[in-house]
Parts: sequence; C-alpha cells; structure tokens
Amino acid sequence: MVIFSTCETRTGEYKNQEPRRYLPHFGKCEEPKRTPPHEPRVTTVTVIYYSNQTSAADGISVKSGNNDGFNSGRKPSSLWSGTEDSLGTRRAAPARLVGSAQAHQPATIPISRQESGKSRHVGTLHPADVSRSSLSSRPSPFNPPPVPPSLFTQITPPQQSRSQRSTKKSLCLSLSTQTRTSSGQSQNPCTASGREMAEPCARKLVVEVCHAKNLMPKDGQGTASAYAIVDFDGQRRRTKTRFRDLNPQWDERMEFPIHDAESMPTEILEINLYNDKKTGKRNTFLGKVKVAGSAFVQSGSEALVYYPLEKRSVFSQIKGELGLKVFYVDEAPPPAAAAEKAAEPEKPAEEAPKPEEKEDKGEAEKKEEEKPKEAEKKEEEEEKPAEAPPEKPKAEEAPAAAVENPPIAHSEKPKQVQERPESGKVAVNDLELRSLSGDRSRRSAYDLVDSMPFLYVRVVKSKRGDADSKSPAYAKLVIGTHAVKTKSQSDNREWDQVFAFDKEGLNSTHLEVSVWIEEKKEGDQAVESCLGTVSFDLQEVPKRVPPDSPLAPQWYTLESEKSPPVPVNDVMLAAWFGTQADEAFQEAWQSDSGGLIPETRAKVYLAPKLWYLRLTVIQTQDLQLGSGPEPKAKTPELYVKGQLGAQLFKTSRTSAGSLSSGSSNPTWNEDLVFVAAEPFEPFLVITVEDATNGRAVGQAKVHVPSVERRTDDCTEPKSRWFNLAGDETKPYTGRIHVRVCLEGGYHVLDEASHVTSDVRASAKQLARSPIGLLEVGIRGATNLLPVKTKDGTRGTTDAYAVAKYGPKWVRTRTILDRFNPRWNEQYTWDVYDPCTVLTIGVFDNGRYKRDDAGKPGKDLRIGKIRVRLSTLDTNRIYMNTYSLPVLLPGGAKKMGEIEIAVRFSCLSWLSLIQAYATPMLPRMHYVRPLGQAQQDVLRHTAMRLVTARLARSEPPLGQEVVQYVLDSDTHVWSMRRSKANWFRVVGCLSRVAMLGRWLDGIRTWSHPPTTVLVHVLLAAVVLCPHLLLPTVFMYAFLVLILRFRYRHRGASSMDPRLSHVDVVGADEVDEEFDGFPTTRPSDVVRVRYDRLRALAGRAQSLLGDVAAQGERLEALFGWRDPRATGLFAGFCLVASLGFYVVPFKVFLLGSGFYYLRHPRFRGDMPSVPLNFFRRLPSLSDQML
Repeated sequence: MVIFSTCETRTGEYKNQEPRRYLPHFGKCEEPKRTPPHEPRVTTVTVIYYSNQTSAADGISVKSGNNDGFNSGRKPSSLWSGTEDSLGTRRAAPARLVGSAQAHQPATIPISRQESGKSRHVGTLHPADVSRSSLSSRPSPFNPPPVPPSLFTQITPPQQSRSQRSTKKSLCLSLSTQTRTSSGQSQNPCTASGREMAEPCARKLVVEVCHAKNLMPKDGQGTASAYAIVDFDGQRRRTKTRFRDLNPQWDERMEFPIHDAESMPTEILEINLYNDKKTGKRNTFLGKVKVAGSAFVQSGSEALVYYPLEKRSVFSQIKGELGLKVFYVDEAPPPAAAAEKAAEPEKPAEEAPKPEEKEDKGEAEKKEEEKPKEAEKKEEEEEKPAEAPPEKPKAEEAPAAAVENPPIAHSEKPKQVQERPESGKVAVNDLELRSLSGDRSRRSAYDLVDSMPFLYVRVVKSKRGDADSKSPAYAKLVIGTHAVKTKSQSDNREWDQVFAFDKEGLNSTHLEVSVWIEEKKEGDQAVESCLGTVSFDLQEVPKRVPPDSPLAPQWYTLESEKSPPVPVNDVMLAAWFGTQADEAFQEAWQSDSGGLIPETRAKVYLAPKLWYLRLTVIQTQDLQLGSGPEPKAKTPELYVKGQLGAQLFKTSRTSAGSLSSGSSNPTWNEDLVFVAAEPFEPFLVITVEDATNGRAVGQAKVHVPSVERRTDDCTEPKSRWFNLAGDETKPYTGRIHVRVCLEGGYHVLDEASHVTSDVRASAKQLARSPIGLLEVGIRGATNLLPVKTKDGTRGTTDAYAVAKYGPKWVRTRTILDRFNPRWNEQYTWDVYDPCTVLTIGVFDNGRYKRDDAGKPGKDLRIGKIRVRLSTLDTNRIYMNTYSLPVLLPGGAKKMGEIEIAVRFSCLSWLSLIQAYATPMLPRMHYVRPLGQAQQDVLRHTAMRLVTARLARSEPPLGQEVVQYVLDSDTHVWSMRRSKANWFRVVGCLSRVAMLGRWLDGIRTWSHPPTTVLVHVLLAAVVLCPHLLLPTVFMYAFLVLILRFRYRHRGASSMDPRLSHVDVVGADEVDEEFDGFPTTRPSDVVRVRYDRLRALAGRAQSLLGDVAAQGERLEALFGWRDPRATGLFAGFCLVASLGFYVVPFKVFLLGSGFYYLRHPRFRGDMPSVPLNFFRRLPSLSDQML
C-alpha cells in the first residue's frame, strides 16, 4: 500500500527542531518551535517501503532540509501500532525507510538509501508544484482530503537486473516543505494523505455493498443509522450513513487495488457495520463480516450473497444479514507502462537524470550524487552473469525405456509419459491449486513415512569422437542382473532421463553405463556396436538429501575394449543416492513400479465441481396440437421432459383442455432438479410431449454455461420464454415459460451421507476458511493374499492404494509382484469440517496389462478402511495397522493389512469448537430442503458423473475403484446389512434395558444398602427440588471423567463383527452381489423370496403390537369402552380433589416409597393400572 502525506515546516539556526505534523489516526497537530526568518524554502522527499510484517525494529527515520536530525529519528510507535482502534480494525505495520533526498526547487530529485554507511541510488523523482489550496482542509480518518495527482509522481528507478525488476514494491512518499515568511510569523500547515500504487496494478478487487436486513436497533428509538467500513489489505473505504433504517440500502461500489495477485487467497476482506450517533460519542457496533480471499470470484461469476453478521465478542447483541457482491477484475497494464517496462533493459545506467546544479551547491553534495552512480555500475557488472539465457525446454517427453531381465513384470509395448499441461490452460480453481502446491511443499518433509533409499542415475547425453556419425544411439545401464535402456536418439540429441533403482532390490555393487549405436548393414539388418563403458562403485556414490541442490552431471570417458585405436567417446551423467522425497522421483523411471508405465504411476485426481440445476416449468402457450389425420376423440395429456446429458426427468401429466380452437395453455409449476458438473454440458433440452400419442409437440434448448447462478433463496431467478420448435415443417409450435438457475447454495452429495468427506457449498462465494490440516502417510501393506496368477504358475499381487477426502483423490504408485509392498507416500488435505470421513482402499492393478484385443483389464478390490476425523486428537500422530476385510461372492475374507499414519492439525481451536455448533450442510438444505427420495436419486446421479469423469482421466481411475470407494451399492437390499442394522438398534436399546434391570434390582431389594441410598436420594430430591438438575449433570460429569481413562486411544476403522461378515451365509452373500433386476434362476429367487416373507412377517407382527398400544390410549379417551372410560373419568375427579389437598412433594415422596417397597409387601401378580390398560380395546379385531 502507498501512504502519501505532506507537511510544511520552517527551518532555522536551531538544530533538532520539531516540525508541525498532523497525525491522521489521531486528528491533531504538533506545534513546531519558532525559527528565525529569511530561510530558503527546502523540499524534503522521503521514500518509505511499507512492510506487511510487524517488527519492533522497523521505524521511520527522516532527515530535514538542513541535514539535521528530524525529531531525532524517533519511531512513531503510536501511529504504527499493532493494536486495534475504536473501529475494531488493525492499523498498518511499521514501515521501512527506503531513501530520502532534498532539493531547493521541485525539480528532478535523486532518491538514495543509506546501507552500511554507504549511499545507494534507488531512483529519481519528478515532483510537480504542490498547490497550497490542496493542503488547506483538515483531513479525517474516514474522509481524507483530495490529493492532487501531481503529488503521486512515478519514481523512475535505475536500470536493474531481471530479478530486481520483478520485485514489486509499495512506496510511501512524504514531502515536507519548510518555509518562513518575511514577516516572521509562522503559518498553520495542514496535511493531506492519500494512497496510490507506485506501479500499475493488474488486478483490483471490487466490493459492492448492497444492503443489510434485520439489523439490531441501537439508537434507543427502535432504529439504527448504519454505515459500513470496508477494510482490505490495509486500505479502508466508508459508505454513506442511512439514517433510521433497519434495512438500509447502499448500493455503493468500492475498488481496492491488489498488489500481489498470488497472495490474494490468503487475504481477508472485513466489513464492519456501525450506528452513527452524530453526537461525538463512540459509534455503536452493529456486526461484522469476514470474507476469505479464496472466496473471491472473477468478474462475470459474481452474485449477491447474504452473509450473517458476526459478533465482535461473546456478549455482543448482533443480528441481521449483509448483502455483498465481491469479485476481482484482471486489467491489462496501460500501454505507457508496458512500453516503459519494455524499454527498461535498454536504458544505460548513465541515463539517470541528474538534479539541477545550483551555484550554492557544495562539493559534498556533488560527491553524494556520484556515489549512487558508481554503486549502480558495480551492481550491473555483478548481475550481468546472472542474466544467462534459460535452458531450452525439452522437445518431447521420454518414452518408456526397454528393460532387459527386469526384476519385475511390465508391459512389452513402450508407453509414453503424459505431457504436463500448460499452467495457463488448467481449469482448476485457486483453492485446489493452493492445496496441490501446499502438498508438494509439505511432502518434502515426509515425517509420517519411512525414507526409502533409491539409486538415481541421470543420463544426459553423449559426445562421440566420430563427429560425422549420425547413427541412433542409446545408453544402457546394468546393475547385476538388472538392465535398462534409454530412448534411442540420433544427431547427438540429449536423452536426459532419470532412473531410480530400489536399493533393496540391487544385487550388485557396481553400476555399468555403456553407449551403443545402431547401424544398418546390407539387407536392412540392424547391427549394434558398443562405443564404450564406464563403471561406478556404488559404495562411492554420493548421497543427496533435499533441500540440497541437484547434483550436476559430469563428463565421463567411455572405455572401449576394441584393439585398434578408436576416437574418444564421452557420456554425461550423474549418480547419487536419494529417497522418495527427491524432486526427480516423480518423473523418473522406477524399478519397483515397472518403469515408465502410466497406469502404475502415482497421481492426484480432482473430482469435478458439481452443481444442482433447477428447472421450474411454469406454463406453455400457443401450443399447436391439432395436426395429423388422427381423430380428436381423446383430450391430450401433456408433460414436459428435461434432459441434461444422460439425465432425464419428467413433470406430471396435465390435461390440455379443449382443442376446438387448436391451442392450449396448460400450467405445471413443478421443479426438475439435475446434477451438472463443470465443465457443463452445452445444452439443457426441454421437450413438451403428448402422452396420448407419444409424440413430441416441440422442444427448446437452454445454454447451460450462461444460466444464472444464485447462492440463497433471497433472490428469485428471472423467468424466460423459449420458443418451441418441431420438425422441419413446423419451425414454431408454441412457447414455454420456464425458470432456470444453478443452485450454488447446496452441497451436492456424491457419496453416502454417513461417510461424507466434504460439506461445502458449490458456490465459491460461500467457501469457508479451513479449520485444520489432514496429513496421511500411506506406509505400506503386509501379508497380502494373491488375487491373480502370473504366467499361469504362481499367484501374485500388484497393489496400490487410493485415498479419498473431499474432491481430491490420490493414488499411490503400483508396486508390482510383491505381497508386502512399501509405498511410503505422504499427502495432505485441507479440513473444513471435523465430522468428516477419510476413505482409503487397496486394489490390485489390472489395467497396465492388455488382452489380445487391446482392452485393459479391471482392478480387483483388496479392502478398504475409513477414519473419522472427529475421533482423532489434534496434533497427534496415529500410526496403526488395520486389517483389510473384503466381501467377495464366495464370502468374507481377510486380504491382508495396511499400515498408515494420520495426523490432524488444528489451525484454530476457536474455529474447531465453533464447527460443532454450526449445521452440517449449507443453509439452502434447511430453508428449501430436498425430499429424501429426490436426494437419493440425485446422489446416485452425482456418483455416476464423478465415476465417468475420473474414468476419462489419463491414466484413468477405474469405474470399479470409484464405485467401491464411494459405496455406490448401499441402497441395494442386503440380508446381511438388515441384520447388522437390527442388532445396532438392539444394542442401543440394551442401555435402556440395563437401566430397567438396575431399577428392578433396587425395587426388589437385591442390594439393600443401594436401595437405602436411593431412598435417601429420593427424599433429598423431593424436599430440595432445586438440586435435581445440578445433581443429574454432576453425576453425568463424574461418569464421563471416570470413562475418560478407558477411552479408545487408536483411530477407529471398519469393524467386521459389527458388519456381520463373519456369520453371513453363502446364499445371503450371493443375494447381495446380485444385480437389479436379478439374474439368478427362478428356483433360487423363490427360496430367497420365501425367506424374505418370513422375516417380513415377524416385522409385521412387531409393528402391529406397537400400533395396538397407541390405539388403546386413544380408546381410553374415545369412549369405545364406556365402562373403562367411565372408571377413568371418576378416577380423574378423585385425583384432582386429592392433589388439591395433598401437597405435591408428599405425593412424590409417597409414590417413590411405594414403588421401592420391600418385596414382603409386594404381590406376584401385575399391578392394577397395567391390568386396566391391557383390557382397553384396540383396532386389531377390525382388520381383515
């Protein structure tokens, strides 16, 4: 940010005199000391670099015109304090002095900075004349005076290197003019302040403060006079005051320049509302809104969003909402600035403008002007070598290397590595990009996994002694029985390939690198000849640990075994030992994953962003229905069909009325909800069809990307008319009135609700800041069972792991042909809600091999686990081993174990605790909820969309993998799940049954001391009822404290016993894997149907018994049994008279003692009230 301020002072003979200064934040001036007259006018320019980091060591040091110390270098700590002012906003951090200069006239002024006792030239300033009229008004913290544009003058920096020019700085100019009138009287100076960019901004933030609703009255008369203060990146704007209005309407637009576009997601936009008292007292706080920078959208995607007002403290009385439109605009730099930047490298250092020479200048001033130029020349000479041209990009990616005698299986056909897309063409929002970039920076630590040693060999190129030879050449690496080749290149082109060998799989202590050429002889026979070999002892290979710089490749002379003298050949390569954290590991040829096979590489996938598309069908007009030779005997029934991609939904049927006139205007007013994935399908097709003859009346197309988006229900989208078009002979068959919008206030569920991992709304404006960080280290698996055969002789497993949390899917590399694979890969996710679930599945890779027809195989499931984040302690590492049970058509089987490490780091305890008080889903799910059946349909639709999009990635994430992780078959009937859910209900009711048995033991005096204590407790509660609730909550507190030591300390996962996979029968498992509709024989289906009928019969009897109890209670008040109801009426009359006479405490005490009486005074038969209730009639005898 740039802060500009001016102040006029008068210089004199006295040293260390203090000028009159205006402090903008405090609204007062300091009086200067009087100085003698007839002093020349001196202009002092100070350039200050504003820092966003607060440091007590930074201060402001200014020099006056007579080179004396200005205010003794005092730090204005009160002005640049880090505390909060009366408005509750933070002030700027301390600034840092960049340079200062002075001149007797407003001409060209050099700006220099003192560093280590030397003056360094920073730039030059061309100030213009400052009109005193602009300094006549007293500024205010909220209404700064207008500053003439001449004050904001561009500072021309000296010629700099490329790295220095790329650094953007915000400058603060402070001009002070020191004058003395001829009459000797001092003038009253004032100060003007403003803000401007020293360099043109390419992005600006636009905030539209629209209006507020339902504000809290604060003026004592039931109203409030509200105004808003907007703060962003140290910049402040204020709206007008709307007097005596609880629903003020501003509609004011504010623009804020963004200095650093890359750091915009980390900034916070804060809007504070105040009640303007207009009495000089402190204004009353009405609420505040904070919007994270990650929620800013680009211009064109903005929407009016209502944010609830937040409290400043726990005791604040705040309510209401504030409607805002927040978006950013990317602007191209002006042509003049672009031309200046293009011309900067061509300007020599001597072109820096010099100040005008005066006769009264001394020799000391001339020397000071020459020092910056000399320092500038030295800097240019030192920086010239650094401006070397960058290396040329690689022309193409390396194909998969051919391997001889590989230690692991791989495909015979060479594959090509997928080229990285250009950064400018990646359609990912800023939030996912920040998460991905954060993953790479955090994964360099690898503190949750073990370090895996790898031998890295980077083969760059070769240099042949025979310069005329243009035969293709390749390099061959041999370590014991392992051999691998690079790609073949001709014309001395570079290979530039990196090979990573697992150190545990090496069976030799020497590495041999040889270069071979391919020559064609007569008959098109290819002959390979070796140019030479270089050998390395692996014990002498250096070790590299990041963040060490990469090892530079070197030239090595190839030793040839040919007897005649041959030209000297060289090869450039580098070899070192590193870990999986090395930067070269991701793109290297990997020995444990089959080389450069794309299907076995580690990848990160992003699920598409999902939206709900709501189509409201209102009515149709001018429908042309009377066509064709068919008789018009039946009244047509019309319905509207909407289709988005493969999704098809219909409205209900409605009668078109009379057709005598040839037109009809039916009305529906029904909503059709679709699931749309970014990038959207091009068109939504709306068709009106006649159900009587099955023909389409006409159709219209809606362009989905241009559909209006909304984030709440406060604004209703605009309705539109679309013309219906028929076939070629009927270009117009009527028109339809619809309302279409993309619902951004919902969260589109793409997984089962009980295992959801993300609950954020679709609209970016409603995005919340993360409350924590989830780090997962997938270490490895042990004791995996073989799932397929290799070469038809032995079993094998090519295992990899998939982790899913939120929209981010990660896939580890595939370790081929190992039953105890070690991945040791670490990933991170941002956590927005603690009550979410992480899912990790293990699969066998079958897609890297293809059959005879060229089709890839399918991946087989090995098992999966789930970890709920709310069961984890914060900032603690959980390193556990979990079993991998899987349910197969043949029954349940334990396929092995997986070892993972999980750490949930909390960024803010307050945000974490606050998350438990907020709703799970966004606001639209509660103000305009979707039906349960509709949610199930939309959830399965979203699952299919995510599965299709991830299957189109390269390499694809298989459909069977995505469906298994998302639990897409939870809605299918399963006898096993039904039994498991029934026993879960019984387990919950068992706690109630245990309490009943405990009470029965007390009333039967099974343990007399306990019964006596209960009697005492009952008497205390009845006589002192105000102690009832404190006693209950204290008892609950003590129980929780005692159970704390017995809590489960490990991360919980899937429980096979709870799922009843151990006791399930083979026929029940086969029924669970049966599709819909069934494909089993009729006799098998008949047996299953009979079993289902028996189970449903028991459930039917249970429901009948529950219904009978409620019907007996209704019969008691409905006089269905006149005698029973008469007896109950008499009892009610006697009880009312008795309770009028007997105190209620006596009744409670007597009833409690009667219930707890000794068994000697208790009978064996049921009580009278129970007998009376059981004799009441029910409706069971009236059922057929």
